[in-house]
Amino acid sequence: MERKPTPDHLLLDRQLCFALYAASRSVTGLYRPLLEPLGLTYPQYLVMLVLWEQEGLTVRELGARLQLDSGTLTPLLKRLQAAGLVDRRRRAEDEREVEIRLTEAGLALREQASDIPECMAQRLQLSLEQMQTLRDELKQLTRQLQLSPTEE
Repeated sequence: MERKPTPDHLLLDRQLCFALYAASRSVTGLYRPLLEPLGLTYPQYLVMLVLWEQEGLTVRELGARLQLDSGTLTPLLKRLQAAGLVDRRRRAEDEREVEIRLTEAGLALREQASDIPECMAQRLQLSLEQMQTLRDELKQLTRQLQLSPTEE
């Protein structure tokens, strides 16, 4: 039996999902050598970015900000605590909530990480304007997807 050719709309290179996946893996890979000297993985770096911006968040608030569930976030936070970068404490007013605070070492790491965005711009070979446009388009896509009803 002769096999029909794959329709154009089903070709891998025509898929938005694959383009996003490949780009995400490539960008994340570019971060690895920049984060290695800091002792951070890419997901840990994202956690630190949020805490450098606003510390004292609960695990739930941090998860919401990063769009991660507590099952994914808790092991990350435990490793950051073991590295001496964050403290995890139950809130006195509600012991069900765990608050995350930076240690002195975690706060000091911010200075060491300060040139990472500029290094990434150079590695991506994009102008600041191009990076901002791409970021804004991706954020808009994410907002649209979060508002769209999903079919099950």
